[in-house]
Amino acid sequence: MGQSPTAFWSIPSAEMLLRLESTPAGLTDREAKLRLSLYGSNLLKPKKRSDAFTLLISQFKSPIILILLFATGLSFFLHDHVNAIIILVIVLGSGLLGFWQERGAADAVEKLLAMVQIEVPAIRDGMERKIPLEEIVLGDVVLVSAGDVIPGDCLVLESKTLYLDEATLTGETYPVGKSVKVVDAGTPLSQRKGALWMGTHVVSGSGKALVVNTGKQTEFGKVSERLKLRPEETEFERGVRRFGFFLMEVTLILVITIFAVNAYLQRPILESFLFSLALAVGLTPQLLPAIITINLAHGAKDMAREKVIVKRLASIENFGSMNVLCSDKTGTLTEGVVHLHSALNVDGVANEKALLYAYINAFYVTGFVNPIDEGIRAYRQFDLSAYEKLDESPYDFVRKRLSILVSTGNTHLMITKGALRNVLDVCSSAETGNGAIVDISSVRDDVERHFQEFSSNGFRTLGIAYKDVGSELTIGTDHETGMTFLGFLVLFDPPKADIVETIGLLKRLGVSLKIITGDNRLVAANLSRQIGLMNARILTGPELREMSNEALLARVTDVDVLAEVEPNQKERIILALRKAGNVVGYMGDGINDASALHAADVSISVDSAADVAKEAADIVLLEKDLKVLVQGVNSGRVTFANTLKYVCMATSANFGNMFSMAGASLFLPFLPLLPKQILLTNLMTDFPEMAIATDNVDSEMVEQPRRWDIKFIRKFMLAFGLLSSVFDYLTFGCLLLINATVDQFRTGWFIESVVSASLIVLVIRSRKPFFKSKPGKYLLLATLLIGAITLFLPFSPLAGLLEFQPLPFSFLLMLGAILIGYIVSTELLKRVFYARVKL
Repeated sequence: MGQSPTAFWSIPSAEMLLRLESTPAGLTDREAKLRLSLYGSNLLKPKKRSDAFTLLISQFKSPIILILLFATGLSFFLHDHVNAIIILVIVLGSGLLGFWQERGAADAVEKLLAMVQIEVPAIRDGMERKIPLEEIVLGDVVLVSAGDVIPGDCLVLESKTLYLDEATLTGETYPVGKSVKVVDAGTPLSQRKGALWMGTHVVSGSGKALVVNTGKQTEFGKVSERLKLRPEETEFERGVRRFGFFLMEVTLILVITIFAVNAYLQRPILESFLFSLALAVGLTPQLLPAIITINLAHGAKDMAREKVIVKRLASIENFGSMNVLCSDKTGTLTEGVVHLHSALNVDGVANEKALLYAYINAFYVTGFVNPIDEGIRAYRQFDLSAYEKLDESPYDFVRKRLSILVSTGNTHLMITKGALRNVLDVCSSAETGNGAIVDISSVRDDVERHFQEFSSNGFRTLGIAYKDVGSELTIGTDHETGMTFLGFLVLFDPPKADIVETIGLLKRLGVSLKIITGDNRLVAANLSRQIGLMNARILTGPELREMSNEALLARVTDVDVLAEVEPNQKERIILALRKAGNVVGYMGDGINDASALHAADVSISVDSAADVAKEAADIVLLEKDLKVLVQGVNSGRVTFANTLKYVCMATSANFGNMFSMAGASLFLPFLPLLPKQILLTNLMTDFPEMAIATDNVDSEMVEQPRRWDIKFIRKFMLAFGLLSSVFDYLTFGCLLLINATVDQFRTGWFIESVVSASLIVLVIRSRKPFFKSKPGKYLLLATLLIGAITLFLPFSPLAGLLEFQPLPFSFLLMLGAILIGYIVSTELLKRVFYARVKL
């Protein structure tokens, strides 16, 4: 099989099938797998490799680690075998610890993503099967219907009133009709009626198509490659990256200075070089990305237990920071099951003909499952053996109508239902209760009065109309005119039983709910009262259309309900809320929600959503329920709180050690710690910090949204890092007072560094006094275990290899006093710090 022709839209489908060695019955599974291996996955960019070997190697790709390993090899060839092997073992141990944790995190995330992956109906081995989108290949025959994303550039083989949204490629906001049609090779993209494009989605109708291009070879792939499209960096990712660079710069400056001072003091060059490199390894936050990933992956697993699937780990921080949630009402605030209350004539009286015509319209509609049509069909069933469907004009968000053309006897009857005013706009007459046909102007006031009455009572009201189109077999663009208005369809969707309590929970979490709905002001106001939003402030779509961006920015934060909103206005609302300083979540599951989902800080969808909405979302709920969302917000905030704990602990400890080591190198006639001892310190202090992901979080840390604040972290680093250095220097003083030997000095500082760093984690992990906040079980066990191992090492068989010496009991007593003083001082500093500095 050769390459796909560039102008495939100009080639008949039969010839295209031959060129791609496919058939209308699709490929065999064996052939599809062969093509997948030849041409690769259907992805715009290759999947990031996460196999075990790649992940293991990535633990050692830091330039500092590589230089250290090179210097260790040099040391080995200069016959310092024992020290070289010890350093190598410690570096490998640290790498394996990171690999073990990251591998578990990667596996967990992969399993979660598999739960919400998009699958495409394709014909394989002559049968319809669901195939993961990334496994679609050239020559596959796919089936598409409303809400589906197009899996590649395709040629239409069959079409049933198929309409697509191609705004991502053409900017055209109106749905584009698609059919089996060959056009010239030079035809502009927007006019290629027989072609479907990756990155677009089906608005209505259904069809069968042949996949001609996948991945980067598609039109969308070429655009994304040119623009190098990538997800927008979150505030959290940006903060971590910048802070990591800041620490690296400070560390490198100090390490180079320390090496220069040691060289100037004529200490052994290789040992000084190894010392400086080991110091860089110990002080740089090289595990920061790994431990953040571990924390976020652990949080994602916890959220999955609450039926919240995280597709992008970095979005957890924004989820926890969210202070405004925008949501539709259907299925979120209400039961999501639309019920037909009644079908009425223009006089507001129950009418059998209106009910029958509504049933015909709902019965023959194709494409995306519509709860309104389901409600009409469930209300009562009719025998439609006398009716045959001829054509359909699907619903769109401009006309707000849906028309079905049927034949019955010798009559071709078009039945239209939709938004009441949009249906009235195409009617020139109305049928009264006694069957008389009157001019529409004579009943308009009565229709409007009934509409206001139904809306005030919380009912959603649609209009239904009909027209005899003579001998026409299709619905033309001019057929929805001169129709006869038949009556009203009165619908209701009751609020969820526990919705008032759930909204209260959101409010207590500091998240304000804003309802965005297409329903009119009266229906929205009625629902607001039912769910406990008394005196809700309402802004309507028409009012929004007349407002400038500045006026909207000034008002949008104070509005509770946005009613009569057009789909293209949702994005504008989200952007205005973000510009006003909010972290905005948007929950959407419809075909028309993709742009708003892209615009939000936190894009949330549900597992049952249209593919286009699910694909755009960072977070997918397995149930469309605000209570599930509340639980997810809690889990997200716990994850963010634990991640922030690690960042604060690691940076303050790094800064403190940096400051102490720099000072000690200036006045001591020997290296304060040997390279292997620095690396061992680094490994042992990392161990408890890896358990932070499982730590308990105080309730006040999840009560309100919190945002990544680099200024807060810098202040924390300076305050607690300098306090750490004070007690390091106090330890130096005690060691010099007892006339400790060089090996005893290094042993004493090693013990103080590891034990104090481990214990102080239990103190600064909470704003409360440490005895009033219970740490997580694994964090406590890891801390006690590391403390015990550290105290045992100078007495163990490894002491000689590590150049440790047992310390006199008097020093251990002094060390205990120093640690108690450090803990008390940290508690006092904590009280002062949090009184002055707010997160």
